[in-house]
Amino acid sequence: MGPTTTGSDYIEGLVMAPADEGAADRARAAWNAVAKPLGSLGAFEDYVVKITALTGSEKVDIARRCVAVLCADNGVVAEGVSQSGPEVTAVVARNLACGISSVCRMCGPARVDCIAVDMGMLEPIGLSGIRERRIAAGTRSIAQGPAMTREQALAAVRAGVDLVGELASEGYALVAAGEMGIGNTTTATAMACAFLDASPRELVGRGAGLSDAGLARKEAVIARALEVNRPHVDDPLDVLAKLGGFDIAGLCGMFLGGAVYRVPIVIDGFISTVAAYCAWRLRPECLMAMLPSHLSTESATAALFARMGLRPVIDAGMHLGEGTGAVCLIPLLDMALALYGGTTFAACGLDPYEEDPQ
Repeated sequence: MGPTTTGSDYIEGLVMAPADEGAADRARAAWNAVAKPLGSLGAFEDYVVKITALTGSEKVDIARRCVAVLCADNGVVAEGVSQSGPEVTAVVARNLACGISSVCRMCGPARVDCIAVDMGMLEPIGLSGIRERRIAAGTRSIAQGPAMTREQALAAVRAGVDLVGELASEGYALVAAGEMGIGNTTTATAMACAFLDASPRELVGRGAGLSDAGLARKEAVIARALEVNRPHVDDPLDVLAKLGGFDIAGLCGMFLGGAVYRVPIVIDGFISTVAAYCAWRLRPECLMAMLPSHLSTESATAALFARMGLRPVIDAGMHLGEGTGAVCLIPLLDMALALYGGTTFAACGLDPYEEDPQ
């Protein structure tokens, strides 16, 4: 099934100008002038071209970049689907705010700012390093009914869109989309099952390290959630509200916001990919702002990317979360951009390569 535009007037009213194909052509010409075989940097050439088409300029500068880590609690944790309790969400959020979490450690050498966002944790952290975008004190259990109301889902999506606008106004030219919320592999898997018309048995993974018994319990909970909620797959906002979380909804808004504010958004792992897919189903045009980073070990990830026509460039068996995989992409983009502005055939006194007519 192809993407739909079913959604609220707000989502349908978001202004997304078309990609600038003229800028993309100029970027391709710039790549072809670099003293190397044509297309030899593969997907990294495509990423640079995609950024230029989004921003409208073949001059790419991503020196100011950040990872936004959206934090939220999920009521489904009460069903025993995770090794950890909701208190861990708060602990990691504090570490994010203090600059000592896993992704913060990785942000240092990658020269990436880390921004923690409270989308709906059970208790506010109250630290200056966390941006407050709280919709409610966590969602309800998807095994008992909808995670949130449609109005709450839309509010979270809007918060994500607005966050990208805020970051753009602060000068950020590239944003990685991270998340933190115990239980969110369960909510993301439930959404993936709905979108892909797949059974939980096909898609359920171990998340942060479930045992066999825990895996079976998670599978049963997702099956119950799908039966109780009966999401309408042709209405992505319905799927999001019934099965998702405030973190996923906020990420969905970020991917929409990237197309609105012309800021490339880096997709992280499985949860981020589900949010990107939901955004694509709501507004297919937002695909122009998405840069996939890595292929998560969660089995649904590849299928979601394939439907969107995207291919991540990192396949390292990662499943840490927090935006860590997305941050890994950024130094690779730096190296690609160093070559993009590098030595040309003309500077070497050589004729450039030409496209093989065959």
